[in-house]
Amino acid sequence: MRTALLALFITLAVSVQAAAPVPRPSKEFTVAVPGGQQILLSSLKGKVVVVQYLFTWCPHCQAFSKVLTQLNNEYSSRGFQALGVAFDDDDPKAPPLKDKAVAYGQQYAGFPGGAAKRSTVFGYLGLSELERIGVPQIVVIDRKGVIREQSPGTGGGPLGDPAHLKPLIESLLAEGAPAKAPAKTGDTKKKAADKKASE
Repeated sequence: MRTALLALFITLAVSVQAAAPVPRPSKEFTVAVPGGQQILLSSLKGKVVVVQYLFTWCPHCQAFSKVLTQLNNEYSSRGFQALGVAFDDDDPKAPPLKDKAVAYGQQYAGFPGGAAKRSTVFGYLGLSELERIGVPQIVVIDRKGVIREQSPGTGGGPLGDPAHLKPLIESLLAEGAPAKAPAKTGDTKKKAADKKASE
């Protein structure tokens, strides 16, 4: 009986952690990218960011990366940035994760990407490492650095559907878009007149 209660308690604790609350401020996260460099999520503040946490062998991740590449091409000029993070399980017989992330990016992703440790990814997502999760895990961060939506623990969810993701990106881009300065035609005419008078 005690074992059954303990198992139930662990299951409930994992379930509670599986649904990280949103909106919430994005914690700092570092992605190791090719060439020994790093991307800090905080360096992308001011942009709308979609982060795809993925396994390099996952066909759902590969398909979503192609969608995310199209969105990145379409919206990058307006302040959008896609980012990929591979966090495959360590396998001593497989190539290093950073090498797999490079090959993945070349084949499936037209946006920056790299690798991170599984424990770091789970901590950022607010998930328990005891939990089995689905991939891709998708996080949408607004210009102020707030996580506005996140995939369920099972992966993908509505964020995996472009019909949901694209309008969300558009609304977040509009929400924090820098105001366009009005044309200063009067000032230009005045400067031209001042210049002519001084000649």
